[in-house]
Amino acid sequence: MTDTPSTPKSVFETTPGLPDPVTVSRLLIELAEHSHAAIRVQTEKALKGEALPYDPMAAANAWVALNAALWSNPQRLFEIQTRNLEDWTALWRTMAERAAGQTPEPIIEPERGDRRFKSTAWSDEPVFDYLKQAYLLAAQQIGDLVQDAELDDKTRTQVDFFSRQTINALSPANYALTNPDVVRRTIETGGVNLMTGLSNLLDDLATNEGLVRRRAPTGFEVGKDLAATPGAVVFQNELFQLIQYAPSTEEAFKRPLLFVPPLVNKFYLFDLTPRSSYLKWLVDQGHTVFVISWVNPDKDHADKGLEDYVVDGVFEAIGAVETATGETGVDLVSYCLGGTLSAMTLAYLAATGQSDRVATATLIATLVDFRSIGEWSVFTGEKELEVFERYLDQKGYVEAHDLAKLFSTVRANDLIWNAVVTHYLLGDDSRPSDLLSWFDDGARIPAATLKQYGRLVLNQNRLREPGGLEIKGKPLDLGQVKTPVFVVALKDDHVSAWKDTYSGRFLFGGETHFILGGSGHNAGMINPPEANKHGYWTNAAAPTDPEAWLAKATNKPGSWWPEWQTWLADDAKVPARVPGQGKLKALEAAPGSYVRAR
Repeated sequence: MTDTPSTPKSVFETTPGLPDPVTVSRLLIELAEHSHAAIRVQTEKALKGEALPYDPMAAANAWVALNAALWSNPQRLFEIQTRNLEDWTALWRTMAERAAGQTPEPIIEPERGDRRFKSTAWSDEPVFDYLKQAYLLAAQQIGDLVQDAELDDKTRTQVDFFSRQTINALSPANYALTNPDVVRRTIETGGVNLMTGLSNLLDDLATNEGLVRRRAPTGFEVGKDLAATPGAVVFQNELFQLIQYAPSTEEAFKRPLLFVPPLVNKFYLFDLTPRSSYLKWLVDQGHTVFVISWVNPDKDHADKGLEDYVVDGVFEAIGAVETATGETGVDLVSYCLGGTLSAMTLAYLAATGQSDRVATATLIATLVDFRSIGEWSVFTGEKELEVFERYLDQKGYVEAHDLAKLFSTVRANDLIWNAVVTHYLLGDDSRPSDLLSWFDDGARIPAATLKQYGRLVLNQNRLREPGGLEIKGKPLDLGQVKTPVFVVALKDDHVSAWKDTYSGRFLFGGETHFILGGSGHNAGMINPPEANKHGYWTNAAAPTDPEAWLAKATNKPGSWWPEWQTWLADDAKVPARVPGQGKLKALEAAPGSYVRAR
C-alpha cells in the first residue's frame, strides 16, 4: 500500500474529487478490451482441460479434519469458545471506552513488520481500529484453535497452512470498503482508482496466468540494469551456460570459484543491480568467478533428472572451470536447490575418488536433511505428489507461473495481497524493484527432476541416508565427503528453515563451519556490506541442538559476506584471468542467451 503523507486528519473528511472525463473514457475502453481478452483466455483454458498441479480438494479436506477433531472433544471446544468470548468482550469494552472519549490500550496489535496496517488511520479512526483489532483477534483465535485441536502433526500442518491462507485473504486491508487508504483514494478520485484496478485485474487474467503483475513505472533490462557484470560465456551444453566474469583486480586468488544457483528462477538473483550484486562483489574481492546459467527447459528436457543435473550440470561445470583456468580444486559455492545438487556432486566425487577437485564447498540456505520441512510438507504427501505427477506427465515440465504461485502462496501477504491492494484497489504502480523484477522472470523445471526431487529427496529423505541415492550407479554418502564445508543459514528463511539447515552440517564427514545470517531466504542472501543491514551470528562450537548454538552465538552487525570471505580466501595469488584467454574461448558476452529464454 502506498503512503499518503499529506492527507486529511480523518478519512471521512476527505474532499470528494471529480474524475477527469478523458481519463474515464480511456479506462472504459481499456475495461472493454481487457474484459474481452480475459473471457477469451479463461474460456480457452477451461476447454483445454489441463491437469492441475495441486489437489483442489486439499483445503476442504483439511477443514473437515479440523471440524472432526473439534467435535470429538465437546468439553474442550466449550472451553475454547468461553475463552474466545472473554477476548471479544474485552474488545467491545475498549471500543465503548474509546467512544466515551477515553484512550484504552489496544487488546491486540499487528506483529512487527506487518505492513498491511501501517496507515495511521488504522489506529486513529475508531471504525478502522475496530476492524483491525477484530480481524487480528479472530486470526489469533483460529490459529490457537488449530494448535489446540487433537490432530496428528501432518494434518495439523495442512490445516494450519490452509487456515492461514483463508485468514490472509479475509484481512480488511484487502477490501475497498474496509481499507482506509482505499476509501480515501476512492473519494479523492471519484472512483477512478477502482476503474483502473479492475482494468489491471482483467489484464492480468488475460495475460499473466492469474498472477498479479507488479506494475512499475520503469522496468529493468537483463544485461543492462540486471545481470550486467562484465564477462563471457565460455562453455555450454544442453543444460547450462558457464559464465566467467571479467576481473576487476590485477591479481586473483589461485583457486577459481564456481557458483551454482538453484533451478527455480534465473541465476541473476546473485547479479542484480551493481550495488547489490553478490557475484560482482566476489569479483571485486579478487576471485575468478564462474556461474552456471541453467537452461529454461521445455518438453525436450522432460526426461532430464537429478542425475543429469549433477553429472552434466555441476560435475561438467567443474571440469570446464578446470580447463579454463588450468587449476584443480575449485571453491564450490551454491544456494538452495543448487546447494542440494552440489552436495550430491560432492558425494559423487567422493564415491569416484575425485574429492580433490573441490577445495572448499559453501552451502547457502541449503537443505540436505529433509526430515522437517514445515509447511512445505503440505505439497509432498502421497496424494499431492500423485496429482502433481499427473500434471508433470501432461506438460513435461512445471510452468514458471505455477512455481511462482506456489512461492507466492507461502508468502501471501507480501507477494499476493500487498500487490492486490496496490494494483487493484489503489490503482497504483509499484516502486521499481530489481528483486521483484527477478522474481517475475520465472524458469521452468523438467518433469523427471521434480518427480525425483519430490519423492526421493523431499518425501523419502534419501539424501541423508548412505546409499539412499545413486549417481551413475555410485551410491551417495555425505559422510564420505571430507571437503571442508561452510554452511550459511538465514534466520527468517521460510524455504530452508535455519534449524534444519544447521542440522544438515552433521551429515558431512569432514570439517564444517556454520554462520547464521539475518532476514529471509532472498533478502538475507543479497546483503551487501555497504547496506549494513540484518546482522549475523557466529559460534565456533558445534552442539547438536541449534538453539544451544544460537544461545552462545555472538551477534554481529552488517553482512555475513566479509566473515565468510575471510574463511574462503587463500594466500596464493595469480595474475587476474580474463575470460576467453584460457583454453576455453568466449562464446558470447555475459549474461548469455540461456537467461533470456522465457
